[in-house]
This record gives sequence, structure tokens and C-alpha cells, in this order.
Amino acid sequence: MTTTAPRVAVLAGGISHEREISLTSGRLLAEALVRHGLTVDIRDSDANLVPSLVSDRPDVVWPVLHGTSGEDGSLLGVLEALGIPSVGSNAASTRLAWDKPSAKTIIERSGIATPNSLVLTRDAFRELGAEGVLGVISNNFGFPVAVKPARGGSAQGVSLVDSLDGLRLALVHAYTYCDQAIIERQIVGTEVCVTVLETPAGRVALPAVEIEPLSGFYGFEERYNAGESRFYAPARLDVDTATSVRDIAVAAHEALGLGHISRIDFIIDGNGVPWFLEASVSPGLTETSTVSLALEAAGIDPAEAFAGLVQVALDR
Repeated sequence: MTTTAPRVAVLAGGISHEREISLTSGRLLAEALVRHGLTVDIRDSDANLVPSLVSDRPDVVWPVLHGTSGEDGSLLGVLEALGIPSVGSNAASTRLAWDKPSAKTIIERSGIATPNSLVLTRDAFRELGAEGVLGVISNNFGFPVAVKPARGGSAQGVSLVDSLDGLRLALVHAYTYCDQAIIERQIVGTEVCVTVLETPAGRVALPAVEIEPLSGFYGFEERYNAGESRFYAPARLDVDTATSVRDIAVAAHEALGLGHISRIDFIIDGNGVPWFLEASVSPGLTETSTVSLALEAAGIDPAEAFAGLVQVALDR
């Protein structure tokens, strides 16, 4: 165990559409760690990153990069090759969580409910004939359905549709972000997020945070523009359902082999059944993020929680 305050390199920025969100998360994370007595510097993910890590090696790296550059496992693979401890999941688990079809397959095999879905590549959509494919989807899934890129975050490229015309446009939209799309039966219910933390005392699930987008859809704008969504922390759930969704979040975290911190997203249907939607290995840490809201609901000081994750990474 480290006996002096560890030096932490927070990686923030990158080149994704979520760069500004990442920078905000990185700044707030760094401020929290400094309040806890750690030495922190913020570094961007660019051509200077690897040389700087080699020449000025930190004790721990904490990536808060969003999008492909931070969540597809590539950066973590480099850090693992350098032998530098990092906060978060390892490269292999990150790749699994980033690829939504793979994550859903693992979750389903573990016995956790996840909506029925079909994965369709751009080439298959074109070569098999759009009308025939759309008809199969309509007949087998019905409406409404959710259409999303197979890889990506922050609801970019995601659409909720209730007609064939809407489905056609939604697929075209999803393919602008990824050459593979998921068409998923839409579960109607309460949307919640559960943060799972690995602490020096063990793994815990924080209280679920309920999301109520005013538009009815929790898209990119609703996530990051103030006033577009209402949040309830803890979620307005009965005791049994609140306990169940936290237990299932931990089970999903473990099934995917995730580490240190994750955010597991669910829809809870009218019967109180939580349906797994996806897992984020690099959740936002802004003041209005569901992680921050969950920590507040649990009465946990973010600085203490984040410093604890640094120590867990050092001890791994």
C-alpha cells in the first residue's frame, strides 16, 4: 500500500463529441481529489500523452474520457502495457461493455432481464433490402422500439420509434455513428441508473437515481442541458424494488467483469422488473451526473469516495 499521497493523472478531453463533458468531469474530479490531499494533474488524450506518462510517470491514472477514445478499451490496453495502475475496468471488460450486443448477451446468459433485440449491420440492411428487413422487425418486435448504435454513449444516435417510417429514419441516424445498430423492444416504465463502487471495504451499489426527461426521451440534450430532465435521488421506488435493482446492478457489474466504478442503466416495468439497458465504465462526474446525485443520496462525500477508488486501484 502506498504510504505517501499518490500522484494521480486525470485524463480528460479527447476528441469525441463529449469532450466538453469529459473536461468538466476531469476538473471536478481533480478538485475533489486535491481536497482529499492527493497530488493531481489533468492531461489530455493526445499525441503527447504516452511520452508524458513515460517521462513523468504517475502512481495512478484515472481516465474520464467519453466516447470511443476512452471507452473502447484501447487506451486502457496501452496503460496496462505501460504497467500503470488505473481507476476503472480493465481493457477486456471495457471492450465488452462498450459493445452493446456483446454486453447484452453476457447479461442475458447471467439470468438478468434485458429487452429482446436484433443486431443489424449497415451492409445487411442494404443488401437484404430495407423493406423486407423493416417488415421482419415490425412483425417480430412490434412498436415501439428503441434503435441505437451498437457502440457509443450519451444516447447519441438513439431513437425511440413507433412506426415503419420512423424505424427507417432511426436506422439511418444510428448508422451515422456506427456501422452496426441494435433494434430493441422498448420497455415502458421508470428509467433509473445505479452506480456501483468498489470501496476498500467492499463492493456497493448506491441508491438508484430516477430520470424523468421532460421530453419523454432521455437523449443527449436531456442529459447535459439543465432543466431538460428531473432527477429523483433516491428513485421513487418501493423498498423491495429499490433493493432488487441495486442487487441486479451489482450482478451485472460482476457478470461483465467491471471494476472500481460503473453505472448500470435500467428500465423498471409496471410489474417492478428491472430490465438491463447498458453499462457505462466511464460515467460522467459532473455536478448533475447521476453518479454525483447517487453519492449525495447515500450521504457520501465525493472526495472520500474518489480517493477510495484511487486506493483500490493501487491495491489491485
